[in-house]
Amino acid sequence: MRSIGETARDSGLGVSALRFYDRAGVLVPAWVDPVSGYRWYEPGQVEEARLLGRLRRAGMPLADIRLVLAGWAGADTELVRTLLEAHLDRLERGLSAAREEFSALRAALDHRENVMTSLRTAALRLSLAAPELAAALDTVRFAVSTDRDLPMLGGILFDIDGESLHVVATDRYRMAVARSGVAGHEGGRVQLVVPTPLADAMRALLDGEGAVGLTVDGDRVTLETGDRQAAGPCLDHDFPDYRRLIPPTAGRRVLVDASAFRQALKTGPVRSAEDGGQTLIVLAAQDDGTVTLHADGDPDRVAVNRDFLLDAVDALAAGSDDRLVLELVTPTAPITIRRFDDEEPFSLLMPVRLDD
Repeated sequence: MRSIGETARDSGLGVSALRFYDRAGVLVPAWVDPVSGYRWYEPGQVEEARLLGRLRRAGMPLADIRLVLAGWAGADTELVRTLLEAHLDRLERGLSAAREEFSALRAALDHRENVMTSLRTAALRLSLAAPELAAALDTVRFAVSTDRDLPMLGGILFDIDGESLHVVATDRYRMAVARSGVAGHEGGRVQLVVPTPLADAMRALLDGEGAVGLTVDGDRVTLETGDRQAAGPCLDHDFPDYRRLIPPTAGRRVLVDASAFRQALKTGPVRSAEDGGQTLIVLAAQDDGTVTLHADGDPDRVAVNRDFLLDAVDALAAGSDDRLVLELVTPTAPITIRRFDDEEPFSLLMPVRLDD
């Protein structure tokens, strides 16, 4: 007999995935210890687990997978082949339909690009307080995407509107927003995406207390402080409208001590995502204004990537009074994290769906 850990290691499925497939009646362990509840598998079930993993990666529904595994165990090759061919046919028809929809979307995007007015300006010079801009960049830097397939997210958005500069970064799973005041801009809204290396070079210059100059000329941006400067081209991509991603303030708000919360996240119990690629923390807001970690029995529990949550806590806690506010709405809504003394900088974390 093999333990659930050994079966997970040899099959490539995670322990949490094996528990899920047991509850779903797809791959039931050969024996469960009546005292500890620990699952044990026969050696032949490792092959079934590997087959299960392949079928799930191919998107086959669990109902069909049950039949495939039953046919596989009973050497009913005709049933297995029929189910595989039927699923492949569904995938091909679905792909054909998806191609048609994407062709229509591309046409709509082409039309939209032709009629949209660019938010860039020919020439612009602004003055900013170095400490404010440094704090804003520090607050959002952790959320910049490193996905080469999404180059428009590989930088920090500078969104200038009136006397405000919002800096924004997102990698789709988290988003961070911060604000800095600006002077010298009386026109309309201007947006530019500063590539990550240039944003880091700008941050390295912000070591003083005075004002710095930010110049935008076409697709080129320059930050000047004294006799030093960091300059380069902006990304030639449009950043998504981050304002549409911000949920309204609602749900339960929980005040936490950042240091104690960080320590609880690092040492508290965690769960693994079904694919084994993420370490999750499960939390829920209580009526008394507290937050419970590893809240598996709570119907309003929310699961998020623990490392992402730690990054957000560290970024927001720097320069604050060490108190943060968590906003939890529903298990499927993003978690919002703000400073207690200044709610303008904030981070959003997308939830991760739990198996159960």
